Order: sequence, then structure tokens, then C-alpha cells
Amino acid sequence: MKTHPDFLSASYWDERYQQQQTGWDIGYASTPLKTYIDQLTDKDVRILLPGAGNAYEARYLCDKGFTDITVLDISTVVITRLQAQLGEQYPAIKLVTGNFFDHSGTYDLVLEQTFFCALDPALRQKYVAKMHSLLSGNGKLAGLLFNRDFEKSPPFGGNTGEYRQLFSSVFRMVRLEPCYNSIPERTGNELFLLAQK
Repeated sequence: MKTHPDFLSASYWDERYQQQQTGWDIGYASTPLKTYIDQLTDKDVRILLPGAGNAYEARYLCDKGFTDITVLDISTVVITRLQAQLGEQYPAIKLVTGNFFDHSGTYDLVLEQTFFCALDPALRQKYVAKMHSLLSGNGKLAGLLFNRDFEKSPPFGGNTGEYRQLFSSVFRMVRLEPCYNSIPERTGNELFLLAQK
């Protein structure tokens, strides 16, 4: 008998969206990711947002002129909602329903926002290997990781030492720094990750 939810199950996440149990959803693109996006100059980079949920960062990218954005989520409920919300207003955004670990493609940039922390820590090595395989030759993984533990999960937390060891085992360059511009609710609890293939 299973004693914990299957966090890789589409039905688990569909139910969370249907019941509006989306405490991770801040309702807009997070400030650290907006700041990172704002300094990118190549608008044609191929970008993936895995476990993107309501895809606020994808909309922000599109508004900033980026032309090749893939939103991936395991939840049919959230992808169907996005199709209705985005319509033809955001032609640069491609919506894909699927499991991250089964996804194929090549991207220059993957943006991480509350996806890593939704996965059971037992999957972290697999996550890092999959990220590496999805990135182009000099591709980058950039985003936010929680620098704390949680009593109830998900989200699953961690710390700088643990993350550095994990990502350095696969990526040639890893930067992990405390976020200086987190949203107020997450101040002091986030790290900005930049890892290059």
C-alpha cells in the first residue's frame, strides 16, 4: 500500500489544480527570474520551462520578445487552461503535456521555478542528468532553489552544499548564490542557480 502521493503522477497534479491547492503559485513571474531574463540579449534562444504550471515566466519571456519558448507540464488540467488563456496572443509559446523525464528536445536555456522542489529528492540525480541531456552544447540551466527544509512536502528543500555537489557532478560550471531580490515571502530562503553544460 502506497503511503505517499506519486509526485510524477498526472492525476496528483491535476487534482491540485482542480482543488486550487497551488500554494507555490505566486500569480506572476518571480522577480529573480525576471531580472535574469532582462539581461539576456539573444531573443532566439530555445527555452524550456519544465513543470511550468501557469507559465507566468513564459508570458514574460514572450512579452520581452523571445521567440522559442516551450512550456512543459504533466498536468492536462493546467495545460488545457493555458491553451484557453493564451489563445493566439502568445504565438512563441508551445504548450506540451508530458512527463519531464520522458521529454525529448534540445534547448539553449532551461528555467527552473518550483519544479525541482516538487520532485521527491530520490529523483534529484535523475533530474540533473535529464537537464544535462536536454541542453545544447553550451546550454544553461538557470533558476531558483529553496535554501531551507520543510516540515511537510512538497516542496522539498535543501542547501547550498547539497546542491553544489549534485549539480557539479554533471555540469562544468555551477554558480549558487543567495537571492538578493526574492519576493518578500521567500526572502532569505532562495538560491539562484546557474549551471552550464
